[in-house]
Formats: sequence, structure tokens, C-alpha cells
Amino acid sequence: MSKDGFPKDKPVFRRLAVIGCGNIGSSVVRAVRTTGNGAAHVAVFDPNPAVRARVRELGIADSVHDGIAEAVEGADCVVLCSPVMTYGAIAKEIAPHLARGAVLTDVGSVKMAVVKDVAPEVPEGVHFVPGHPVAGTEKSGPDAGFAELFQGRYWLLTPEAGTDEGAVSRLVELWSRVGAIVEVMDAAYHDKVLALTSHLPHLIAYTIVGTAFDVEEQERQDVIRFSAGGFRDFTRIAGSDPTMWRDIFLTNKDAVLEMLQRFNEDLTALQRQIRYGEGDKLFDFFTRTRDVRRSVVEAHQAGTNPWGPGANGDHPASETGKPK
Repeated sequence: MSKDGFPKDKPVFRRLAVIGCGNIGSSVVRAVRTTGNGAAHVAVFDPNPAVRARVRELGIADSVHDGIAEAVEGADCVVLCSPVMTYGAIAKEIAPHLARGAVLTDVGSVKMAVVKDVAPEVPEGVHFVPGHPVAGTEKSGPDAGFAELFQGRYWLLTPEAGTDEGAVSRLVELWSRVGAIVEVMDAAYHDKVLALTSHLPHLIAYTIVGTAFDVEEQERQDVIRFSAGGFRDFTRIAGSDPTMWRDIFLTNKDAVLEMLQRFNEDLTALQRQIRYGEGDKLFDFFTRTRDVRRSVVEAHQAGTNPWGPGANGDHPASETGKPK
């Protein structure tokens, strides 16, 4: 029996429907089916026929459906695993087919925009609990998922005031069973924190890689040949899905722009210190940032998931033009 009274020998949900089966979606499917007895049946829909065919070949789901209505019919939990700017249209399409009492959640990296787009489409009697697993890899497709992706990683839930407590508790139990550390927080606060810890670093990585390759051909070849570890990390991050990150920056633009302004101010200060040889100030700054790194390591969020190659503590995992 869990601390919230869920019998461990019984599934949390009877039928869980996953909409979108790329990296994150297929990891959800694998994790729920193989660890913790999360659902008695896991159904999958993906708008890409090739992805559906591959999921059938892999045999990772209990059922794969060619229609989204068929996938969610009778489900007591539905997880949206597509790019965040598709959520509104999907919610509107599945609304007539959602069972009363069902829990609707998602895995998007932005939460305020998701609430704005999805909440108005949720029918009465269905419980919407936005979520975000702070985990992923830059790899794409159903083959890239693995059941252990969420172990030891945070899964953030951002229910609005008045959300059914039982629905939230069931999701806490579900994601805890796949190894995640589940926390509940305010959606606006989530977006501000993730703008700094995830979205801004990705924007910087895209910029650095773009700058490095905006050079003459010989220099470009040498950049590739002599890439040190730091630059390789930037290229890994910059290798994430452009569709997903376009959506993230557009849907969380206020928080991202605020953090980008702060970053620009700090960068200007560093530029001045380098120009005028202010070594003591540089040393103090680098000492503070080293302490931050140690704190991240001590929190077991250092960016390398031992369960899979290329895994990190971010959410850069989906495919171009396809659900995550």
C-alpha cells in the first residue's frame, strides 16, 4: 500500500492512452507497462502512420490505434505527448470521447500556455492536471525511448486551484511508480524556473553552435575536428528537435525574454571584467558558479541519466514535426 492508500498490487489506471509516441511518449509507454504496475492497458495513437507501424513492430504498447478517438475511448487517463502547440487542437478533438472522471495530463515543457489552450476544451467531469517530466534525450522516435528514463528525475505537476485532489494523487502515484520524484507547483512559477534552467540554456546552445558554424569552410571543419567537451555538449543540446523548441520559445516568451535580459546584463559585466583585466572579479564569479555545479551534483540532477546514453536532465526529446 502506498502512502496515499493505493494498493501496490493493483494498477493506478485501467486504461492509459498516450497521444504521441516519440522519445518521451514511448518512454512513458515502456515505463508504465514494465515498472510499478501503472496501468492495466496502455493504448497509443500517433498521427504519423510510420510511427504507429514501428510501435506495433516494437510491441511496447497493449494496443495501437489508427484513430485518436478510438485510442482515448474508455481511458481513465490520457497523456498528451505531442509538441505543446498541438495540445489545444488535440484536446478539442478528443473532448467528446473522454470518459467522465478521466484524468487528462501532458508532458510539455511549458505550462501556462498549456493551461490556456487545453483547459477551455476539457469537458465537465474530466480532470485536467498539467505535467512536465524534467527528463529526456536529444534522440527522437519510438526506438529512442526507454523505461528507466524517469528514474530519479523530477516530474512536476501544475494543477489549477480547485482541481480534484484524487486526480492529482493518482498521477503522483503513477509517476512515482515509474521512479520519478513528483512535485506539485504553480504553473507560472514552473515556467519562470524552467525558462532559466532549461529554455535559456537551449537558446544559448543554439546561438553558440550557430555562431561557431557561421565561419569559413576550413574553420568550420576545424571546429568539428577540435571540438572540446564543452562545445560537444552544446552541439548535443542544439541537436534537439527544432519544432519542439520553436514552440517552447513562442509559448513561454515572456519568461524566456526576462531571463535572457538578465543573462545579457551578466554577460556585459563579464565582458567589462575581461576587457579591464579584473581577474579578482572573474575568479569570484567562477567560484560562485562552481558552487552551483556542486549543488546540482549533490541534488543528483547533474545531467547524466545512468539508464540511457545521451540522457540529460532537460527535455530536449521529440521529433521534427512529430509528437515527442
